Amino acid sequence: MNAQNKQLRDLIAKGESLSLEFKSDQKCLPDRDLVAAVVSLANTEGGDLILGVEDDGTISGLHANHFDTSGISALVANRTNPSVAVRVERCELEGKSIARIIVPKSRQLVSTSDGLLVRRRLKLDGTPEAVPFYPHEFIQRQSSMGLVDPSAIVLEEVDVTQLDPLQRLRIRNAIKKYGGEQTLLVLSDEEMDGALGLVKYINGKQHPTVAGLLLLGTEELLRTHLPSYEVAFQVLQGTDVKVNEFYRKPLIETFEEVELQFKPWVVEEELEVGLFRVPIPNYDRRAFREGFVNALVHRDFSRLGAVHVKIDNNGLNISSPGGFVEGVNLSNLLVAAPHSRNPLLADIIKRIGLAERTGRGIDRIYEGMLRYGRPEPDYGLSTPYLVNLFMANVAADQEFLRMVVEQHDRLGEPLVESLIVLTRLRDERRLTTKDISPALQKSESQTRIILEKLLETGLIEAHGTGRGRSYTLSAKVYRRSGQKAAYVRQAGFDSLQQEQMVVKFIQGHGRIKRADVMELCRLTKDQAAKLLTRLAGESKIYKHGERRGAYYDFTP
Repeated sequence: MNAQNKQLRDLIAKGESLSLEFKSDQKCLPDRDLVAAVVSLANTEGGDLILGVEDDGTISGLHANHFDTSGISALVANRTNPSVAVRVERCELEGKSIARIIVPKSRQLVSTSDGLLVRRRLKLDGTPEAVPFYPHEFIQRQSSMGLVDPSAIVLEEVDVTQLDPLQRLRIRNAIKKYGGEQTLLVLSDEEMDGALGLVKYINGKQHPTVAGLLLLGTEELLRTHLPSYEVAFQVLQGTDVKVNEFYRKPLIETFEEVELQFKPWVVEEELEVGLFRVPIPNYDRRAFREGFVNALVHRDFSRLGAVHVKIDNNGLNISSPGGFVEGVNLSNLLVAAPHSRNPLLADIIKRIGLAERTGRGIDRIYEGMLRYGRPEPDYGLSTPYLVNLFMANVAADQEFLRMVVEQHDRLGEPLVESLIVLTRLRDERRLTTKDISPALQKSESQTRIILEKLLETGLIEAHGTGRGRSYTLSAKVYRRSGQKAAYVRQAGFDSLQQEQMVVKFIQGHGRIKRADVMELCRLTKDQAAKLLTRLAGESKIYKHGERRGAYYDFTP
């Protein structure tokens, strides 16, 4: 079996998903059904349509009418609007022909030439299905892909005179308090509205944008014209509900009130570092602010549901309706280019000063957890319809914080990358570049640069060379934390000690294998092989057998 067929067999074995669909062709799948299946994939995540396979994965083969697969691409292009360019591969599995139709994800809404507009979704049992793409969902998809800006839509049915002038004062106060653009303060109310994009002229009259309504609207206007907008703040202790508040007030007012609600639940200790006292809060205020502002600004306003802030015994949860925007996922959160589902609203909030001006608020959230020696922020409960941020309420690692504070200037910027490396080495003891790069969401070459910079600070140490090169926290770090023995266990032993350990092992057990050396001396596979090869070359031990069966003893 060639590699292509094996890949296809493995793909079929996974079963149907959002990006994989099987279609039986025993009775010759009608052109209309084939094109509809392509459209549903193109309107979701793209993927593979396998023709000649039953729903349960059984390979039944192509109908005679589809043996010539060259016409399928032309059929799809002619029967879709706008045209979808698919790639078709004919393969032989279990003695039967099947066709793999590779469908790209479309950046536009695609329909069949008959006007059928469908997408894929998962049912409650986890199996996929094709469902109609309804008009109210158009804006959701286009905004998530950055094709439209829902927050810039002008609400012509609302007159600017209906807005709350008190909210403009809140904007000015926020600019002063949070260090926003000071040049906005010298503008008149009308000029500031225009400069921020809060209102626009339509046929000679001023009307608010959606962003303008969010910042300047009254509760009544928000309920009427933006019914999906709502914020909930809850505090649970066990099964007891301590706080349960819901808000539909303008955005800045809501932000201020939720921040006031949050403040009493922040408890601080203090740590003395030299001449300074460093506060240790159970929740970092800057991390909370960035997480909460992100939830408010990047939410999907076309989807019903409140932004939820919940504090319980385990920690802090912040969730908002709408999944990650196009191009952002769990594996690239730290490195994806910053962009919003609501660009105008995001720009206004940055200019006011509520959000990180560089667009890297996610770094603030990570730093707010890691600098105290706590776990990374967790987005693992996010779905295609919801982004969920969890920040665990666990005790701070005071020695780790002391090290971060003392070495802050030497750790360099961005600090979050150094914190991720140090946290991983503290928790997992010994890692290679390959182990660390997924946590940093960077390539191995980029990760190696970060590690070499940390080596210069003296906070980590390198062991070995080449691909087998690994890293641990330094002796200085272990010594300060009172774990001298732990350092010796992780750093390993020098070459003379390693040789003596191998000799003693053979004396006690009669023979030794490479896997034994890896475990005994805490070496990688390559390092253990080099040690054994050197000892054999010096005739101190002798090799018997090859590959997996190889072992070493004192017998020539």
